[in-house]
Amino acid sequence: MDYKTLVIGASEKRSRYANSAILALLEKQHDVKAVGKQKGHVSSVDIVTKPPKDSDIHTVTLYINPSLQKEYEDYLLQLKPKRVIFNPGTENPELQKKLKAAGIEALEACTLVLLATNQY
Repeated sequence: MDYKTLVIGASEKRSRYANSAILALLEKQHDVKAVGKQKGHVSSVDIVTKPPKDSDIHTVTLYINPSLQKEYEDYLLQLKPKRVIFNPGTENPELQKKLKAAGIEALEACTLVLLATNQY
């Protein structure tokens, strides 16, 4: 099953985990959207600086630290994805609590591991 996924914290830098996640998601045939500090692209995915208006995003995977997540909080709650993945270093108990209260799964996990082990 392919899940439309939004990567927040996307980067063109190959050394970044968000970059690796975009490539891994594409390899597994997922539709990928990406938001980052700077415009750019990773393979066929354009990195934009404003969150997309898509309403059919299934999963959001975070690659930004909790202090930067504040600006996305309202967006995530309005978007109502099925789940938000908090990758290592992005854990945010306060936001996770708000997401869960809104019926959104908040998962502390590694997107790359989930994809590699077919648990995505």
